[in-house]
Amino acid sequence: MNSHRKSLLSGLALALAMLCVAPLAAAQSLDEAPVDPAGVQLQPQEQNGITYLKGGIGIDESRAMQQIRGYNLQITLSSGPDNKYQSGAEVRIESAGGQPVLTLSDVGPMLYTKLPNGHYQVLANLNGEQQRQQVVIDGSAPVKLNLHWRE
Repeated sequence: MNSHRKSLLSGLALALAMLCVAPLAAAQSLDEAPVDPAGVQLQPQEQNGITYLKGGIGIDESRAMQQIRGYNLQITLSSGPDNKYQSGAEVRIESAGGQPVLTLSDVGPMLYTKLPNGHYQVLANLNGEQQRQQVVIDGSAPVKLNLHWRE
């Protein structure tokens, strides 16, 4: 009976382990779900020699942008207590000396840029409310910036 009890306990432990692992595997597969190209309208653009992408509307486009590499400033626009994605903002990126580097309208919920190393100020306006953040691009890793508005 002792070996039967050990076998039963081993089976129970395995079942419990599977219950814990299965939700994690399911969550991981959702994050890594394939992107439907039909839902992605991303086109790199350029202004003043600065390459940028703006978009992220819809789950496929949002996932596609999150998988893109090579953009050293990654801005996400959100609002409210639930951090809902926000679009329609005006965004201006200025050099440390206050010179405009990039000026865009109808941005969001994501903006990815390729900026030269340096100090920048990001100004974003949505429905008359302005956000202002200082960023330093040093080439070591992408800078991720979340501009958040109250609803």
